[in-house]
Amino acid sequence: MYRKTVLDNGMRVVTEQIPYLHSVSMGIWLNVGSRDERENESGLTHFIEHMLFKGTKKRSAQEIAKQLDAVGGMSNAFTSKENTCFHAKVIDSHLPLVVDILSDIFLHSVFDGAEVEREREVILQEIHMVEDTPDEYVHILFNRNFWDGNPMGRPIFGSIQTVQSFTKEMIMGYLSRGYHPDRIVLSAAGNVKHGEFLELVEPAFSNIKRHSYTLNRKVPLISSRVDLYPRELEQIHLCLGTRGTSLVEKERYSCSILNVILGGSMSSRLFQEVRERRGLAYSIYSFLSSHTDAGMVGIYGAVRPHNITETLEVIRGEIRRFKEEPISEAELRAAKEHIKGGIYLAAENTDNRMSRLAKNEIIFDRFVPYEEIEAGLESVTVEEVQTLAQQLFRAEFMSLVLLGQVDGLNLDQTYLDI
Repeated sequence: MYRKTVLDNGMRVVTEQIPYLHSVSMGIWLNVGSRDERENESGLTHFIEHMLFKGTKKRSAQEIAKQLDAVGGMSNAFTSKENTCFHAKVIDSHLPLVVDILSDIFLHSVFDGAEVEREREVILQEIHMVEDTPDEYVHILFNRNFWDGNPMGRPIFGSIQTVQSFTKEMIMGYLSRGYHPDRIVLSAAGNVKHGEFLELVEPAFSNIKRHSYTLNRKVPLISSRVDLYPRELEQIHLCLGTRGTSLVEKERYSCSILNVILGGSMSSRLFQEVRERRGLAYSIYSFLSSHTDAGMVGIYGAVRPHNITETLEVIRGEIRRFKEEPISEAELRAAKEHIKGGIYLAAENTDNRMSRLAKNEIIFDRFVPYEEIEAGLESVTVEEVQTLAQQLFRAEFMSLVLLGQVDGLNLDQTYLDI
């Protein structure tokens, strides 16, 4: 059963009671992410996420870790382009302790200077680790080029230069500017009663005061380009992408189906043609990256240098096929069942249900029933998928990044005219 309460300061509390379970997942969600940072603050949201586990006025970093471990639960946090989340999953009897710990770190972290310096080094190592991992780093390069000039294009963890510049004063200024109660959602799913959860969270969170500052998100524009990044690697890592649908567009259902058929499953066209029939790659897939006001459809692959030309031509051929030929009714039905299966299987996990509650509240300001999503998928037609492909796969929206032994490749902007 879904319940919602809005506190006097504008903070929203949403729960979904599933009484036959013995667990509860809780999350503190903020509608604040890396796209809300100024240029000199790039990576600051992620830095703060790390720092909130590093000590409060009544708990040290070690005590926080010990108390969370002692209840046999799982806790974590993450930062995305648009959100930050601190969450935990425990058996229902330990929910009061988890609420106390998460509210303590969220509201009373001290940002000790020595801890700031230690965590700075940890995040710098994280940046180096990603740069040494080409299948991750190529996505960083691609996002930077695709959303060129917009905060959406910056890596969530920032850069070495910005991370080295962070101070406690910058942290506190960013918190006061962005962490407002009307941008916060407290979400819980599992064996939890709404009234009891409200009694646990309201005393701490109702004291957060409203602020007048408004975050100004700029709608990102797409930069169409081809970029080659030389590096001595055994494979060339490619990322090809185009405009996608946002989280709120009606066409998001058609876009999800397009992605599944293109490269989002083992039976997809790209997986079957590139890997199974031709043996050109071990890893080949397509993906969606959707946000509140923009989106991307992307393709990733990694191949040996002498196979890159053939692989790119196969990908281009499959894209042309989407634009020129309607998918079959059998493909459409299979894609719909694939997506519905993923949705309903995920619904059996309290973490996923807790996340879904918060995301729907942030994006749509309401609870979205599973039946509504299923109806949206079922309404998609063969013609709508083809029309969407024709609208998305256009040269002015497409970008390509290659990372690896790219010397001698003769690719320019005309290559994106598919």
